[in-house]
Formats: sequence, structure tokens, C-alpha cells
Amino acid sequence: TTTPRIGDILQKLAPFLKMYGEYVKNFDNAMELVKMWTERSPQFKFIVQDIQKEKVCGNLTLQHHMLEPVQRIPRYEMLLKDYLRKLPQDSLDWKDAEKSLEIISTAASHSNSAIRKMENLKKLLEIYEMLGEEEDIVNPSNELIKEGQILKLAARNTSAQERYLFL
Repeated sequence: TTTPRIGDILQKLAPFLKMYGEYVKNFDNAMELVKMWTERSPQFKFIVQDIQKEKVCGNLTLQHHMLEPVQRIPRYEMLLKDYLRKLPQDSLDWKDAEKSLEIISTAASHSNSAIRKMENLKKLLEIYEMLGEEEDIVNPSNELIKEGQILKLAARNTSAQERYLFL
């Protein structure tokens, strides 16, 4: 009650939220690994189930707990937007809360960008495998812009051949 502010605290801690991008980028792979090892290893499955029964886990699955960090940044962003809507503009916390929201929104964008980059690399890997792994196209600087059916027109005659294009 002596200093009713949160904006200044969040502003100091918000830059650390960018690291969530790395977590989010690897989230799908981590979930797949948990699923794979749960199916492959009865011992792993038993240990996970045993831990999940602990009171501290709140009857939630490992996958649920893994999802929490993915949801954290959007929750902070929603919290701050709501806080700013209800906070009087002449409040001592207004500028700090506004700056915190800006930093957290940037972290959310960074996280979303990491997801898109990872999805793009996955798609390039799929294309690489479809092409018989002859052309190494899997590179973080490469980006799939568009793909789809096209008609290739022959220069000598008017015949058209169907092709599938990756741009």
C-alpha cells in the first residue's frame, strides 16, 4: 500500500522475457520427445506419472506444465493492457506500466517470430526430404515464400506441363 506500483518492476524484468522465444521455438520438439519416450519407455512413463501424482503438480500433466511458459508472455501482455485501461492516466505508475507493455509486446513478437522461423525451417526440411535430399535448402536464411501447382508453357509450342513450384 505504500508504493502501489508494478510497472517499474515489470519494466526491469521484461527484457528477460525474450528468452521465452528460445523455449517456444523448441516447444513442439520437446512435446514430441515427451510423447515418444512415454510410448517407448514404460520406465519413463511410470516416472512421469509418479511425479504427476505429487501434490505440488496440482493434478496436472507434464505437458500442461510445459505449456505454462508458452502462455506466460501473452498473459503478462493482457494483464498490463487491462491494468492500463483501469489505471488513471495521471497515476505515478502510468509511464512505467506503458513502457513495460511496450517491452513485453516486443518479447511477444520475438516469441511469435521464433515460432514462425521454426515452422519455416520444418517446412524447408520436409521439402528437402521430398526432393531426395539432393539440394541442401535447409538454411536459416532461406524462407519458403509460396508453393503450389503451376503450368509450364513450352516456348516452341503451346503445350502446357503441370509442375509443382517451391518459391
